[in-house]
Amino acid sequence: MSLLGSIINGVLSIVGALTQQQTNGAPNTGVIRSYDFTVSRGQIAPDGYQKDVLLINNQFPGPLIEANWGDTIQVTVHNQISNPSEGTSMHWHGLLQKGTPWYDGIPSVGQCPIAPGSSFTYTFQASLYGTTWYHSHYSAQYAGGLFGPLIIHGPSNAQYDIDLGPVMINDWYHEEYFSILESVVDPGGNPRPASDNNLINGKMDFDCSTKAAGDNTPCTDNAGLSRFKFTTGKTHRLRFINGGSQGIQRISIDQHNMTIIANDFVPIPTPEAPPQHSGCAPTFPPPAVPQTNPTPWQPSTTTKPTRPRPPPAKPWNIPDPGTCANDDLSLSVPYYSITPPTPATTKELSISFYVNETGNFLWTLGGTSFRGNYNHPVLSQAQAGNLSFPAEWNVQNFGTNSSVRIVVNNLTPASHPMHLHGHNMEILSEGPGSWDGSSITNPSNPIRRDVQLVRANGHMVMQYDTDNPDSDSGCADMYELDELYE
Repeated sequence: MSLLGSIINGVLSIVGALTQQQTNGAPNTGVIRSYDFTVSRGQIAPDGYQKDVLLINNQFPGPLIEANWGDTIQVTVHNQISNPSEGTSMHWHGLLQKGTPWYDGIPSVGQCPIAPGSSFTYTFQASLYGTTWYHSHYSAQYAGGLFGPLIIHGPSNAQYDIDLGPVMINDWYHEEYFSILESVVDPGGNPRPASDNNLINGKMDFDCSTKAAGDNTPCTDNAGLSRFKFTTGKTHRLRFINGGSQGIQRISIDQHNMTIIANDFVPIPTPEAPPQHSGCAPTFPPPAVPQTNPTPWQPSTTTKPTRPRPPPAKPWNIPDPGTCANDDLSLSVPYYSITPPTPATTKELSISFYVNETGNFLWTLGGTSFRGNYNHPVLSQAQAGNLSFPAEWNVQNFGTNSSVRIVVNNLTPASHPMHLHGHNMEILSEGPGSWDGSSITNPSNPIRRDVQLVRANGHMVMQYDTDNPDSDSGCADMYELDELYE
């Protein structure tokens, strides 16, 4: 069975496929796609500057995982991280893991970390189709290199000639990720640093003459750029994924327009689009995200040979970081319409920060800074009937309510990517200040996202159906901020 020519294409119409995906789930192809990952330390210089990183099968980014909609994906992860050793895990961004929450890859929530020298096999269905990514969910390891693209082939809601595959974009730090993390949370915590570079599919040039004085790290100029071959007169699909740790990416192709055909795993019919803003983790399939997931998008037909050249002399207008946000919600309407019900319950949560008794800087959600227990994951506790959790686990108990609305107020001067495991979020409202309690964008069919930025000093209103009981243990959902320093 060809991965690039999914057997589903041409058999189901896009409307029929979307209806099946939303109502009956994915088809069962009976095919298992097996992968073997060895995680270890290594040294690489993706932009010419040598640094210590974490690698998967000695690759950066990690290997591409491909499957057809309805296949079973099986990945065995071997933890060979040493000197020093660390636990690890792998999260499959945006896949809902219905019936398999223990394979979601979240230490202290659905599993224990994979111990050094040990292996663990994840087995789950490719229940959605489109573009996403996988990454470690242990500490800040994905900022150190533990991530890669994941494509699930299925029906398409747009015509194109050539699929150019994943385009992973990520901010890149020359300093080792854990030392950055420590410097931010330690007493007198430093501001989150700007990245040293931005990589595209693991490559970019760096001007070694700009190294700090006294920095003797080996560095080679003109390390090389990622290149993409476009064919004149053809329409190309690019699958953009923001695999960065904190950078918000603005994506465009000079002298060409792009047609966005999906955000995360949600197909959308839209006209040609201006440059797009992608927070950490969203994906845009043609181009997907994703943040990382991960996002699929579709660029327009090219008319000239493409060659690298300097950017235009006229610089972009760079927005104030305090105003950074995803694009307006009204610009994206899902292809398959879902009208959210009146919520059974509403919860208001605030993002803030404080300095604890030891002087460390900590973020909070709902007044609590999350501290999990790697030896006793929430899922195993709930399955054993223990529903009394420590306050620092930040478990929200919604009982038997069929739908939940969450109002998130960001009380900080930084934007935050919000990611909900086990469910797609319906984003009802997003903007500066507080929600007025009634305004909803596209109330009959709001955009559904895997990740959504809540802007600095702003708000976000999301809603979801509690239709994944295994993931939320029947009554308890964990909400997490997927950001490097939180």
